[in-house]
Amino acid sequence: MSSVLGRQMVFVTGNVKKLEEVVQILGDKFPCKLVHRKIDLPEYQGEPDQIVVQKCQEAARQIQGPVIVEDVCLCFNALGGLPGPYIKWFLDKLKPEGLYRLLAGFEDKSAYALATFGFSTGNPDDPVQLFQGKTHGHIVEPRGPRDFGWDPCFQPDGFNQTYAEMPKEVKNSISHRYRALKNMADYFNEKADMNFSEN
Repeated sequence: MSSVLGRQMVFVTGNVKKLEEVVQILGDKFPCKLVHRKIDLPEYQGEPDQIVVQKCQEAARQIQGPVIVEDVCLCFNALGGLPGPYIKWFLDKLKPEGLYRLLAGFEDKSAYALATFGFSTGNPDDPVQLFQGKTHGHIVEPRGPRDFGWDPCFQPDGFNQTYAEMPKEVKNSISHRYRALKNMADYFNEKADMNFSEN
């Protein structure tokens, strides 16, 4: 880990909005310099943890160094957790309005957003570290700007605004991505402190 700290680390994403949000949330809390690369990864299937581990291992193989990947799920409780990790495809076909209509026949509109980040040192012998964050909310009729995925139809519990309607600084203080990144930053900073104290 000491060889990773303070170095450049690749965040694998082709989504510029996602990159902006990650950089805003992390601020100066992260002890590595984050750069992004877009690479083509297979669309894995399975449980969120399995998907992230596979993505991270393949990204590390292609980058030949330390990498971070992320996978996001939007899970409807009435549908047993679906769309889950397949939300990207549901959103592509249905748009936020269609996601809202999926629950038209259900009283239960509750849902949760789940972000899972995976970190690999780049060494295939090292296990992938996972960091998760979850925010509970409800699926509502879409409101707000349409520039960031399913944000217009997700209203977090305790708020009367959807993700899309919230000021960025508010969303970035309560979102699933914020919670996962906080866990990841805490892990890296703890390792940094340990390595510093060892030297």
